Amino acid sequence: MSLHARGHAPGVPVQAPPAARPESRARRRLAAAGALLLTLTAVPAAVLTVPDAVVNVVPAVASALDLGDSGIGGLLRATGLSLPALVVAVPLAAVAARRFSAWPVLAAGLAVLLSGLGAVTFADTVPLVGTVRAVQGVGAGMMLPACLILVWERRNHTLAAAFAGTLVGALLLAMPLALTAVPMPADELAVPDWRVALVPFPWAAVAAAVAALAHVLLRGRGPSSLPVSRHTERGQLLLPFVPAAGFAFLAVVAAAGWSPGARLIVAAFALPALLGLALAAGRDSIAGSPLGCAAVMIATGLLCYPVAGPLAGLAAADAHDRGGAAVVPLLPFAAAALAAMAGALASVLAPARHAVHTGQALVIAALPLGLLTHLDGRWTMLVPLTLLGTGAGLALAASLRDAGVGAALFGLSLCFPAVLAGQLLVLSLQASRLERLRPVTEADRIDALRDGYDVWLIAAGAAAVLLAAATARPSRKSAAGPGAR
Repeated sequence: MSLHARGHAPGVPVQAPPAARPESRARRRLAAAGALLLTLTAVPAAVLTVPDAVVNVVPAVASALDLGDSGIGGLLRATGLSLPALVVAVPLAAVAARRFSAWPVLAAGLAVLLSGLGAVTFADTVPLVGTVRAVQGVGAGMMLPACLILVWERRNHTLAAAFAGTLVGALLLAMPLALTAVPMPADELAVPDWRVALVPFPWAAVAAAVAALAHVLLRGRGPSSLPVSRHTERGQLLLPFVPAAGFAFLAVVAAAGWSPGARLIVAAFALPALLGLALAAGRDSIAGSPLGCAAVMIATGLLCYPVAGPLAGLAAADAHDRGGAAVVPLLPFAAAALAAMAGALASVLAPARHAVHTGQALVIAALPLGLLTHLDGRWTMLVPLTLLGTGAGLALAASLRDAGVGAALFGLSLCFPAVLAGQLLVLSLQASRLERLRPVTEADRIDALRDGYDVWLIAAGAAAVLLAAATARPSRKSAAGPGAR
């Protein structure tokens, strides 16, 4: 059709629609502050739904719900449903947040999480307990990808590094904080309210809701700076859903009376599957990244929470066995979380590839040092945990630097299945040692659990080397990372 037919005078050029005005520096700073506030609250609030501290109040729960010995296993399976639910929710929420908008997905996730926390009061049967925990996991799984997208919209390397450091720090600190909030009582029935184990930190979700409202005000109504989601990207983001959902289902089923060896087989098969997805994504223009952020995300999930959480539980049990309060030494875990943030922020100042390799080397060095820790010595825990936090934060932040939003979301979808796999591995190894040694006293039981944990550290060290090798080969792919313009 000619210009004249369209109503334009001949010879008069057609003007393009006016471009959106760029944000002012003050507006950019306010929006970045809102994204940072959201990261520092929403990510910990989501990760804090993962720990299950009900084991410390099992006698009180059994008495309140009138459970026999046969019902304890069902109770523990029910309270552990938050992590499998989170694993399933993350890829679906990632697709929804890219297809529509991140803010409604974040708001819906917060609403689901808060409803799960509030419904704890009415959880007076094992099925209701399981439902409440699953709802909490779904809400947390919706929040994480939405928060990541809102951070990526700012196209700021420092904000992306802060997201990585917060995620690593929350994974390291989640279980120690939960065990501190729900300690093992001296009198097994002397628990004011056992439901506190289902929601040890309700204030974290409330703080995240306040931060989300503040983010809306500080961000303004400017359009998203991210590219529009295409059908191909949504298909790539959905790729981890089926294996992750299948593994989550198997993990729940395996907890129902399967032998430790059978559970080990399930977890052992999950890790190559996750690594295969990461390697396949490395050749993809959407889900891949130059520095292999998917493989680094798997290492983060596998080596942070499943290493720090059982160590905190062993330290608390050892303190209780010695006649004192079952107190977790928070200092080394808090130092590790701070080191994770410091390492993540330091990655901005270093070449990305060197930072990834340095972080992976620190993680590999931390795991054998964990074999030398003493459960009654917080200072012996400090060095390996700090190295682990620094290395994980440094590697994850650097690997995300040149990753597009699709690659970052794809990696996040693999992070929590790796958490579940690591948790299943370490618990199965500890259960296997308990069956083999058949401890008589509580001290013997702790020694058996420590033996299983040491075997896990050796296996985790081997997995860390394998995952580091997966990111060693340089990629020629270039991607628009959070700092691209």
